[in-house]
Amino acid sequence: MTTLRTRLERLWTAASEAFKRDTAHFSSRHFYFGLVAGLGFPLYYVVWHVLFPQPYESLLLRLVGSAIFVPIVLVKLWPESLKRFFPLYWYLALLFALPFFFTFMLLKNGNSTVWLLSTLVALFVMILLLDWINLLIHIAVGVACAVLAYHVTTGFPVTFAFESLEYVPIFMFAIVMGIIVNYTADRMRAERRQAMLATAGMIAHELRTPLLSVKSGASGLRQYLPVLLEAYRLATERKLIAGSIRGTHLDSMAGVLDRIETEADRSNTVIDMLLYTVRGMGMEGREPVPCLMSRCADTALRRYPFASDKERSLVVQLDMKADFSFLGSELLMVHVIFNLLKNALRHIAIAGKGTISIRLETDQLENRLVFGDTGTGIPADVLPHIFTRYYAWPKHGRGVVETTGVGLSFCREVVHAFGGSIECHSRLHEYTEFFIRFPRSEK
Repeated sequence: MTTLRTRLERLWTAASEAFKRDTAHFSSRHFYFGLVAGLGFPLYYVVWHVLFPQPYESLLLRLVGSAIFVPIVLVKLWPESLKRFFPLYWYLALLFALPFFFTFMLLKNGNSTVWLLSTLVALFVMILLLDWINLLIHIAVGVACAVLAYHVTTGFPVTFAFESLEYVPIFMFAIVMGIIVNYTADRMRAERRQAMLATAGMIAHELRTPLLSVKSGASGLRQYLPVLLEAYRLATERKLIAGSIRGTHLDSMAGVLDRIETEADRSNTVIDMLLYTVRGMGMEGREPVPCLMSRCADTALRRYPFASDKERSLVVQLDMKADFSFLGSELLMVHVIFNLLKNALRHIAIAGKGTISIRLETDQLENRLVFGDTGTGIPADVLPHIFTRYYAWPKHGRGVVETTGVGLSFCREVVHAFGGSIECHSRLHEYTEFFIRFPRSEK
């Protein structure tokens, strides 16, 4: 029983993640799809009721379908608080418009050829829009609801004319081929991801080896440099060597070694960030331990490879008074903050203005880390998809995708593994705020 429940939970998680990914992929086309559906429902009432009359038509049902898709056309006008529910709304809209509506009309029209062909077209549209898991869910739920609605509205059981059965193999072939094609596409994406992980690991290894040599050399030189400098000083005083090194250059040598070691550490930190982000590492194989959020934030700010002191100075507000602990991994939470810092600094650089604030908050219900910046902000139509893995968008009208779309997905995976949640509020050209929330434990 437990194994079955676990498998069902994994299946549901896979289905929801796949649908969110597909919703994000089609985000630029939601307007056009909603427009076609919103106009198509009433338009085809005229076609099938006036021009080519069919046994059954329902203006009311078509007006309901049209009304469902009007909010999709106007999604950019939705309040920010509702946009996070758009994937669910889109899911239910497709469920009504494709499997339910076409199956219901097919039954009501006595399995006529017109509606058999129309239902087949609807099936192909579903194959284009849905992954194989959600395709099966939509077919099962939509057809079942359509059969139930037919029974309720007619009082008769569903019957098929013998001549209609010849269309069943065609539908089955379309469904099976759709599942195979979508499943193959999922497998190809997984293989590309594995190849990307292998390439990232190979590159990381090739980079770490020379970095280790550079840092070891700098550490060894630091040990003997004072002796060498003192020997040089004595030699020049006694005129044992010709020429001399300027005093400012001598003073800067110790600083050079510091910079070499700092840059080596910085490069290793960047490699760690990339590997953790690409792999999407969570709590697998790790035991959660109590962690102080203030310590995580402090460690992240100390270890983050800021490009310059000017970049470091952008963190102008740091409020750690309301400290709290959570069960998880300090290392992974540090990398979550790394990703938020990286994104904030990029947006500030693009905007040419902005600062970063990090504060801890606590109340009777929850503990929060609030990470904000006043850079470019995030477009309202993009905001619902930013935590979707591999989702990236062309920013600021450049037409160029500047990120891989894995950083924020990594953040969500880690925070969810810790029993928390993460959400984002943003206003374009003004600010972006991330809220990492943990429920307060009962004592």
